[in-house]
Amino acid sequence: MKDLSVMIEVGGQDVFVGKITGENSENASFSYADSYLSDSESRPISLSMPLEQKSFDAVRTRNYFEGLLPEGFSRKCVAEWIRADENDYLAILEGLGSECLGAIKIIDETAKTGNSLPGYRKLNAVEVLNLAREGATKSAELVTKAHLSLAGASGKAGLYYHEKEREWYLPFGTAPSTHIVKQSHVRLKQIVTNEQLCLLTAGNLGIEIPDSFIINADDRDEESILFATRRYDRKFSEDEKLVDGLPVPRRLHQEDFAQAMGVAASFKYERNREHYLRKMFSVLRNYSSDPIEDQLKLWDICIFNFLIGNTDNHIKNLSLLYGEDLKTIRLAPVYDIVSTMVYENSSENMSLSIGGVLNIHDVKRDSFKREARSVGIGEKIAMQRLDKMADSFEAALYKAGTILEEQGYPQVNIMAQKILSAFKQKIA
Repeated sequence: MKDLSVMIEVGGQDVFVGKITGENSENASFSYADSYLSDSESRPISLSMPLEQKSFDAVRTRNYFEGLLPEGFSRKCVAEWIRADENDYLAILEGLGSECLGAIKIIDETAKTGNSLPGYRKLNAVEVLNLAREGATKSAELVTKAHLSLAGASGKAGLYYHEKEREWYLPFGTAPSTHIVKQSHVRLKQIVTNEQLCLLTAGNLGIEIPDSFIINADDRDEESILFATRRYDRKFSEDEKLVDGLPVPRRLHQEDFAQAMGVAASFKYERNREHYLRKMFSVLRNYSSDPIEDQLKLWDICIFNFLIGNTDNHIKNLSLLYGEDLKTIRLAPVYDIVSTMVYENSSENMSLSIGGVLNIHDVKRDSFKREARSVGIGEKIAMQRLDKMADSFEAALYKAGTILEEQGYPQVNIMAQKILSAFKQKIA
């Protein structure tokens, strides 16, 4: 019988939320604790798990908590490291739940205390280089040793970055990380440069992005490059605690749209007219602390994904960010944006349909008009934002490329030209 405690950090303090109990992953269920339900300050850990309902069935439980875990090859590597079945999400959650995305922690009360004690270990240059060159297998080793859980299919690790000293640390137990670090993909050339170029372009167009930078582990060799993104769900405060001499950030809660809508990670791509965008806009209208602004932000992100040629724009790549007291909800900064269309054999189907159209080559102006009506945005303002972003796109891309070129990445010009060529075909 599994009996895992669910904690959430609120204002820098851990609060007991409830428990996941069950014999296995097939019948495990989550229940809010009576103490949590009786506290008037408590808020749901997910929009799909309202406080009005004390317990949730195995499907609802799995859809939310499995959304905290790695996917694909990364998950397989993690499962091998902890000697668990990769389909047993409870076993993986038990091993990795000390530091998740957002403010949730999963604690096995029967485990040795040492597994949850916070700490940081400085990484040397060789370890950082190995993280870059060995990809998902090395990141799986790091996250399992440190009990860190990061959702997504790419090889990544949560690390702590000391900006003043420019040193990287591996967090252990319940110690929070400050950055998510991803490896360059062996099958997708210059993927790190691609992502940084896309993010900087988005920022130039007024889209909220997290701070990010490229790490050169060894002479800018393709296999030695890492991509670091500052975690927007971590926040330093004036009364920071110290662990191993390092200031510890507070955790901010977040959940992706798959979790918020109760959708399994395996269904993150729209395939059968699920109208995910319509549902996402409905979530923002009903729960955002600034629904009008957040709906316009989401609309801009949809436009940008189309213009940049990102067909991997699924519902786990868009999230909601909660305030420190869990009482406010806003659309989180955009992340994991890559121009997938610059790679041969990449899918031409977008993960979120626009006006009922999935194939990016078939998306036309009328598609955006239909989608605007579907999600409830005025057609006039929706199209004005489309036109403004399309008109500014080339200059924004050029500006981002210039910055990266000055930082020592001349190959960015080739990437930018490919993106620009595809962009011009789309708007022709």
